[in-house]
Amino acid sequence: MEGGKTAGRISLMDPLLACVLLTRLPLPTLPASAFQHQAQAAWAFPLAGLAVAVPAAFAGWAALAFGIAPLIAAGLVLAVQIMVTGAMHEDGLADTADGLWGGFDRSRRLEIMKDSAIGSYGVLALILSLGLRWMALAAILETGVLATVAVAALSRAVLPVMMTALPHARADGLSHSVGRPGWATSIGALGLGLFIALLASGPAVIGPFLLALLAVVILGMIAKRKIGGQTGDILGATQQVSEIALLIALAAT
Repeated sequence: MEGGKTAGRISLMDPLLACVLLTRLPLPTLPASAFQHQAQAAWAFPLAGLAVAVPAAFAGWAALAFGIAPLIAAGLVLAVQIMVTGAMHEDGLADTADGLWGGFDRSRRLEIMKDSAIGSYGVLALILSLGLRWMALAAILETGVLATVAVAALSRAVLPVMMTALPHARADGLSHSVGRPGWATSIGALGLGLFIALLASGPAVIGPFLLALLAVVILGMIAKRKIGGQTGDILGATQQVSEIALLIALAAT
């Protein structure tokens, strides 16, 4: 560890470890030693996004090929994404909304975020997230499904940035157990995510990518002020907020 951030070499195990962390896919059991290097595997988070995007994009493409309306196809894309991830990002968004806006001090906010119960802020956040993503996806699917691949990769590529930029808000939890990647790892994740997105959608994705980064910065500032850093829930909310920003921006282009 250096400066509170984990440093290490890239491993061929990293993409598989990233998928273990960010999906619920039936994957081979990894050796215990692999989990000692979770932070540096964060460069591969965009590849976990691909693992989510490919089956979801296929579902959308198949629906459109059978003449199903884009609005319904978009719902199928979302359903597959949620099944592949186990709704972990949606859960983080709901807990973040409840905690950051439902508590009056840092300790109470963290307590609320750790509680498995969902409150009104969390419910409203999920409704808005699903609604905005659904409508934006429907607009995007009218021109094809590849943009969904770009969004999935980029919305995971920004997670290491949040992990590196902010300290852990608590001394336990998923984010703390993973650790904090160094800036080289986070920049590598951004570069990989942008490379995948450019292959999928071309230069039109650059503007939405910058908007997503801005959204992440704003969320990070709020989290730092309200709870002093980031948690696994904040990271889940980061993926959701960046995905919403990307989809809306792409739908507007």
